[in-house]
Amino acid sequence: MPNLPENTPRSVAEALSLPADGLEERVIAEHPRWQGGIFKVAQLDVEQPDGKPGIRDVVWHNGGCGVAAVRDGKLCLVRQWRVSLDRMTLEIPAGKLDEGEDPASCAARELAEETGLVAERLEHVATAAGSIGFTNECTRVFLAHGLSVHPAHPDPDEFVDVVWIPLEDVITAARVGAIVDAKTIIAAYAALAEG
Repeated sequence: MPNLPENTPRSVAEALSLPADGLEERVIAEHPRWQGGIFKVAQLDVEQPDGKPGIRDVVWHNGGCGVAAVRDGKLCLVRQWRVSLDRMTLEIPAGKLDEGEDPASCAARELAEETGLVAERLEHVATAAGSIGFTNECTRVFLAHGLSVHPAHPDPDEFVDVVWIPLEDVITAARVGAIVDAKTIIAAYAALAEG
C-alpha cells in the first residue's frame, strides 16, 4: 500500500478545519424564484474560487426528522405512496421540521402521529444532507428507546400503513434498491450497529 502524502489530514476534524482557500464560493446576490408551503427556491449569483461568476439554483428547506423504532429485531416502517418516485416506499416514521422547532420534539411528534409509538428516550444518531448540490435540507435521524404503543393520529392528508420488517430484511432491501430512502437506510444501519 503506498504511503499517504504528508499533508493528508489524519481525522475528519482536521480535514474540516483546514482553510477553505481556493475552494470557497462567495454569494453575491440571491434572487427568490418560488415559495411553496414546504420549501422555497432561489437563484444565487456567486463568485467562484477562481474569481469568475457563477449561478447556483438552491432549494431552502427547514429539514426533517425520522425515527428508527426497533422491537423484537424488527424495524417499524411506514408504507407510503411517493408521487415524486411514482411508487410505494418503505420509510421510517418522519416528517418536516417546523421553523425553530427542537428536532427531538419533531421526531417524537412524527413517531406518535404516524405509528402511535411513544419513546421514553430518543437518541440522535445522524444528520444527513441528502442532496447537498442544490438544497440545505438536512434530516436528523434518531433511535427510539423504551417504546410504548398508543393510538396513531396521522395528519388528515397523510395516508400510511405501519409495518414491522426484520432489520436484516431492511438492510438487504437497501442493498438491492428496494428501499431507497436515505434516512431509512441510515436508520437501519444505525439500529443494526446498536445491536
